[in-house]
Amino acid sequence: MTQNVDGLSRRANEEIAAMFGQAEHVDDMPIIEMHGRLFDVRCTKVPDHVVFNTDSPVCEALEGTEKMVDKGIIDPIIDKKYLPHCTKCGSLARPGVVWFGEIPPHGGQIDRLVNQTDLCLVIGTSSTVYPAAGYAEEVQLRGGKVAVFNLERSNGDDEADYLFLGPCEETLVEVLGLTFANDGKISVKGP
Repeated sequence: MTQNVDGLSRRANEEIAAMFGQAEHVDDMPIIEMHGRLFDVRCTKVPDHVVFNTDSPVCEALEGTEKMVDKGIIDPIIDKKYLPHCTKCGSLARPGVVWFGEIPPHGGQIDRLVNQTDLCLVIGTSSTVYPAAGYAEEVQLRGGKVAVFNLERSNGDDEADYLFLGPCEETLVEVLGLTFANDGKISVKGP
């Protein structure tokens, strides 16, 4: 499961499955994107209507808005008629991500997984956003172990059974015993 909203976890899962000749089984190794995806454009009237859209910007009126922050403009005023609209009903559309105050989808599925987990890897997070920040503790309370991989110290480190500081692309590879061949193939070291 991931808190990332950039879709990269899903892409990585697909690429790794392909490397191991398991591309046809990628659906058996699902990634739960608990905070949604930026590339899902969701209708505000019919929330189940979602369109995958990688256009940047998603609509012309949003072109350059990221540069406005440098000028001190945090919330630019854009007429609604220029904002993204649902391709099905014409209502306003929004990014398919969980905003603060919203309940993440897949809660029941995540709870079931956390209740079955005996090893929780916490990778690259400050562990401050709930409910995700509490999952490691839940695993520990049931007798499981927690390993934290981070560039620097974060909340929850003191409770971790294992703490690995440094670039995750190095620490994870070393701890999990992975090696990379010149052709990009991944293999596992040792028994």
